Amino acid sequence: MWSIRSSSRWTPLFRKVEHGGRLSEAEALDLWCNADLHTLGRLADLARERKVGNRASYIVNRYINYSNYCILSCRFCSFARKKRDGNGFELTLEEIVARAREALALGVTELHIVGGLHPSLPFQYYTDMLRALKALSPQLHLKCFTAIEVLHLAWLARKSVADTLLALREAGLDSLTGGGAEIFDPRVRQAIARGKESAEEWLEVHRIWHRMGGRSTCTMLYGHVEEAEHRVDHLRRLRALQDETGGFVGFIPLPYQPDNNDLPVHHPPTAHDTLRTMALSRLYLDNFDHITAYWVGLGPKLAQLALHYGADDLHGTIVEEHIFHMAGARSPQHMPEWQLVQLIRESGRVPVRRNSFYEPILEWKASDLPGPAEHSVPAAAEPAQSP
Repeated sequence: MWSIRSSSRWTPLFRKVEHGGRLSEAEALDLWCNADLHTLGRLADLARERKVGNRASYIVNRYINYSNYCILSCRFCSFARKKRDGNGFELTLEEIVARAREALALGVTELHIVGGLHPSLPFQYYTDMLRALKALSPQLHLKCFTAIEVLHLAWLARKSVADTLLALREAGLDSLTGGGAEIFDPRVRQAIARGKESAEEWLEVHRIWHRMGGRSTCTMLYGHVEEAEHRVDHLRRLRALQDETGGFVGFIPLPYQPDNNDLPVHHPPTAHDTLRTMALSRLYLDNFDHITAYWVGLGPKLAQLALHYGADDLHGTIVEEHIFHMAGARSPQHMPEWQLVQLIRESGRVPVRRNSFYEPILEWKASDLPGPAEHSVPAAAEPAQSP
């Protein structure tokens, strides 16, 4: 067990973390602005170990973006296109089903599906999509739509948000994605995503979904025009909703990608900033069990390092990712399962394949490693015990 010098100014916060206490906004901001990275990492690693032990997880999943046509014009977004643009795309239901069928053949357990706010697709397109995907396999988990997409679909269907979510769930929706949270502060939101849903609307969509018994993830986009206090305020609002509903299964901090958009940033997120953000997220979000280091945005090696700064999850195999790569991400499009297991094992953690709710499916024995096939399940793998 690591201990901090009794003379250190951080001793009271260390004791609080050690005993499972809750950080105030002022304490979190003080740590964020003034603590050295080594101290933050050790504190966050202690908090992580208290939550999940020595395990680190990943999921075998596939991303599908059904379209990038969008009626919004968020300054930070490199993904969205207008109908007049020459490089937009829109998948038919048959094309989506074909991608899902290929993914199932590779052992995928989750489809992560989001898109732009399409100007003309009817509500039935989305419910038909969910039903068609569920027909392929009832066990396939459909994690779909951001909060702003749900609001857009409610407008299309001329239904309340609750009735829209009910219709989507009846069609096959299993959980909501956490995208679109960006930064909750209204001035920052106005600067980067004018016309997008407010923080209150984002939170209300997830609140309604949680009250219906649904689960979701949540995110924060950092490293653009926001300040440290805006990040802490963002985390405060997520922590408050988690206190209220308990419906978030994990938090995913997302580093801003600066290319090919209308939001110039002279100093995009560095590795140092990313690790500090990961550590503070773990320390402040004491009612979250899981913090994900999104390797697509961080790159595999930095995501691996983040496992020592509070993160306990590397996300998934992905297969095909557009949003971050259209903004300049240089990470691979796909991470085969054996590489995820290897990254986790090299970090000193025990690799665990999980489901969409971060529940363990299997724990890899020390002597086992998936082969360099796209997806492989060893006969010797032992089922994981609940953490």
